[in-house]
Amino acid sequence: MTVLKARYDVVVVGGGPAGLAAAIGARDAGCGEILIVDREKEMGGILNQCIHSGFGLHNFKEELTGPEYADRFIRRVYAEPGIEILPESFILDISPDLQVTLMGGTVGLSEIKAGAVVLAMGARERSRGAIRTPGFRPAGVMTAGLAQRMVNIEGLLPGRRIAILGSGDIGLIMARRLSLEGCEVTGVYEIMPYCNGLTRNVVQCLKDFDIPLHLSTTMAFIHGRDRVKKVTVAPVAGDFQPFMDRAWDVDCDTILMSIGLIPENELSRQLRLQMDPITGGPRVSSTLETSLPGVFACGNVLHIHDLVDNVSEEALRAGAFAGELAQNRRRPQDNIILQAGDNVRYCLPHTLSPDRENSIYLRCIHPQKDCILRLGNFFEKPLRLVIPSEMIRLTIGPEVLERFYGTALRIDIVAKEDA
Repeated sequence: MTVLKARYDVVVVGGGPAGLAAAIGARDAGCGEILIVDREKEMGGILNQCIHSGFGLHNFKEELTGPEYADRFIRRVYAEPGIEILPESFILDISPDLQVTLMGGTVGLSEIKAGAVVLAMGARERSRGAIRTPGFRPAGVMTAGLAQRMVNIEGLLPGRRIAILGSGDIGLIMARRLSLEGCEVTGVYEIMPYCNGLTRNVVQCLKDFDIPLHLSTTMAFIHGRDRVKKVTVAPVAGDFQPFMDRAWDVDCDTILMSIGLIPENELSRQLRLQMDPITGGPRVSSTLETSLPGVFACGNVLHIHDLVDNVSEEALRAGAFAGELAQNRRRPQDNIILQAGDNVRYCLPHTLSPDRENSIYLRCIHPQKDCILRLGNFFEKPLRLVIPSEMIRLTIGPEVLERFYGTALRIDIVAKEDA
């Protein structure tokens, strides 16, 4: 049996890239007792099945695979005195005074006290049921992440002739992976008029392998009783309704769904945190603290990231802020509300402080070339191109915010000629 301490400075919920970095951030802030609670047996989360390269270019200035990137953080966590790991365990509840109830095979049902809590539960894939694709329900329809696990962890092929719905990054990467394994990938079908994955993945995973990307196209019907036999695909109108008179059939035995991620916020909703309906994650201050004092959030549970390097950077800050609070070092309250304006789908954090450096994350609504990112009427940054699949990160120091005297600060992306 594992013996837990009665109190930890910081309890981190999740042992993926966000949770690992948050624990290190808390340790760097001076905390001596940190506990990572994860439902999996191994630390590292989704990175363990991402054997392709492309991770770590920002944080380590080199190209790593997912397991290699996770290993950098796992080694640091194990090397740090004061960080404990509790695998195969679940958080059941967190009270307003940060009494944490958890359950695990080696600890049973236990209660511990936390000085602060960091939520880093990550995200899960949207499935067929989320978009209600018409047709039969045969075997061979699965998420791209499940197929990735089958191939990279279990050594199994999901099928031989693959059609992919949605152009998320996992789908693009699996298009290349399955091609390398000898499968035929008939194409990627994306309902939006633009790709939802990173530009580099479109080039390296589709164009380099001659895999067609069909934009403004969806799967209108799935055929097959026991196993997928074919799928009917069709171009869509502006209201996303398919033009069935222009539809065509594609023979395939497997359909991969790469239609986005959903932040795993069941615990956040149970805690009645204030939520952002656009991101699906909690509302947070500039210290990444949620509406429940002492509870912080970071990574994909807060908003969906496109790069794990950004997850780690955000989680390091969340862990550091949580560590400061656990040691009774509280920052001044924010007094500026950040609002999404023209061509901004969402922006984080939801409030800013003029007393410190603020990291702002945002995504645009539609692609735009030669534009200006404008903060109020006192800050502008030219951007060559913005696309919804690539997050924009902006760092604003107190010397910039001291030029703002209001309470609500709007952020816009506008054409150069309108700026």
